[in-house]
Amino acid sequence: MRLSQMLFVTLREDPAEAEIPSHKLLLRAGYIRRISSGVYAYLPLMWRVLQKVSQIVREEMNATGAQECLLPQLQPSDLWQESGRWETYTKAEGIMFALIDRQDREMGLGPTHEEVITAVARDSIRSYRQLPLHLYQIQTKFRDEIRPRFGLMRGREFIMKDGYSFHTDEESLKQTYADMDTAYRNIIRRCGLAFQAVEADSGAIGGSGSQEFMVLADAGEDEVLYTEDGSYAANVEKATSLPPDAEPSPFESYEKRETPDTATIASLCDYLDCSPTQIVKNVLYQAVYDNGTNVLVLVSIRGDRDVNEVKLQNELTRRAKDYDATALLALTVPDENAQQKWAAKPLPLGYIAPNLADNFITKQKDVAPKFLRLADTTVENLKNFVTGANETGFHVVGANWGESFKLPSVIDLDKSMVGDRSAKNPEQVLQTARGIEVGHIFQLGTKYSIAMGATFTDENGKAQPLVMGCYGIGVSRLAQAAVEQSYDKDGIIWPVAIAPYHAVVTVPNINTKEQMAVAEKLYAELNAAGVETLLDDRKERAGVKFKDADLIGIPYRIVTGRSISEGKVEVVKRSTHESQEISIEDVVPTIKQWIDEALSD
Repeated sequence: MRLSQMLFVTLREDPAEAEIPSHKLLLRAGYIRRISSGVYAYLPLMWRVLQKVSQIVREEMNATGAQECLLPQLQPSDLWQESGRWETYTKAEGIMFALIDRQDREMGLGPTHEEVITAVARDSIRSYRQLPLHLYQIQTKFRDEIRPRFGLMRGREFIMKDGYSFHTDEESLKQTYADMDTAYRNIIRRCGLAFQAVEADSGAIGGSGSQEFMVLADAGEDEVLYTEDGSYAANVEKATSLPPDAEPSPFESYEKRETPDTATIASLCDYLDCSPTQIVKNVLYQAVYDNGTNVLVLVSIRGDRDVNEVKLQNELTRRAKDYDATALLALTVPDENAQQKWAAKPLPLGYIAPNLADNFITKQKDVAPKFLRLADTTVENLKNFVTGANETGFHVVGANWGESFKLPSVIDLDKSMVGDRSAKNPEQVLQTARGIEVGHIFQLGTKYSIAMGATFTDENGKAQPLVMGCYGIGVSRLAQAAVEQSYDKDGIIWPVAIAPYHAVVTVPNINTKEQMAVAEKLYAELNAAGVETLLDDRKERAGVKFKDADLIGIPYRIVTGRSISEGKVEVVKRSTHESQEISIEDVVPTIKQWIDEALSD
């Protein structure tokens, strides 16, 4: 492709809308253009990158025996109501673009396709002889993000590969899940990215287990906790760990004490001269379910720890049926305005005990009459601990479960932290890194098949629910993640495998016949040899062309400058800025060799 004939516009300044390096560079280098909030046009250079990423994805998926298909983007609400996710996606998370068609039917633009594929399977799969089956697609998805940001990282429209597998049992599912783990690792490696596979929370997708693939980058929105020996890695939302041991309590007997101005853990520790590991703090939450029921949740956790709200959301979702609900719509720490709607009297905030009386809750139709009391594992074995006295300005010391207070239901609600010991190997300490989630695989089990009546007939002629898996990888997000991981002060440094072009032939002065003749010759020979090559034949100064070549990140630049009089051209490697003069006859085999070496790494 000749740059003089290409839609190619670069910017010298960073656009005001861009926050992170990859977003700035893709805009400046003319790869994408913003159409509206979270919606971008993929311009010719970017489309070539996306096609290359898609092809790598396609090759690795096909190698596992998966079959490509294409599912509708427009989905009827009926299917989502069958699965119980319509309220979750349109109200609780609010990420589905929903609409009503001219026949008054509710529809949604697909953020994901579990419901549609389950409906296809329900209509198509009859016998165990058809299983296992794995279908995938590469398609545009739509999610109404609250705050679209970072360009293609968190957009409202994006390209994704999503795949779904169907099985007779868990063993078959685990085999495909393992195949997808291998395939995803291959995809990301082939795209030239450094990554970490981590345990993850399944979120609204659901299922018994899931794993994320994180591209490591400082601008990553996710925090990854890992051990140096590689034995453990997890998203902070999912991570488990062994917190520091609690210090022995100096309090030997139960006593109520006046503790003025000690509404925070730090002030209480200073006043009582004790460790936060000896304190049980009680955190109040307000949960709202899809049937309108409000539940007040009291979480008891050690004073030096924080509540992992994702773990809490998952627990409350599991308990939805206890309140005749199907989905959790919201989870908040209630402010004064919220408290006024249900609190029968002022709450002793900062001084709450695990046994805060239920009569603090006003009797209302849409408010559960009792607190849901939960305890994190960090408080289960504390002895002679400190906690609130349910009276402003007072705490109790020397408290014990079973004597002073009833121990609530104990579950893991602790937010793991850097410096914690690994639960798998206590000799290893958790470290942190930032990551960009580019892939996520799930073991769904029978969540959707049972809800939607998707069954198969087993060897004994009995109907059984299909066992399902789900596997997603962000094609457009992975492309931008590559930029976020590989750039310098001059611009993008594309991995060879997904660069829009392998090489650019730059002509310093197009009015010099010799320069143009050599450039045309190399341009034709490189492309004929399978080296995807640009020809910069624009009427621009040499310096502008060099800056643009660095900015757009093409791996190899060939300059037909003064050295052509000696039968040579300058070849520059974008990744290192290493420059060398090569004879014109050796350019094609040399570049081909470099490309082959890069693709075989």
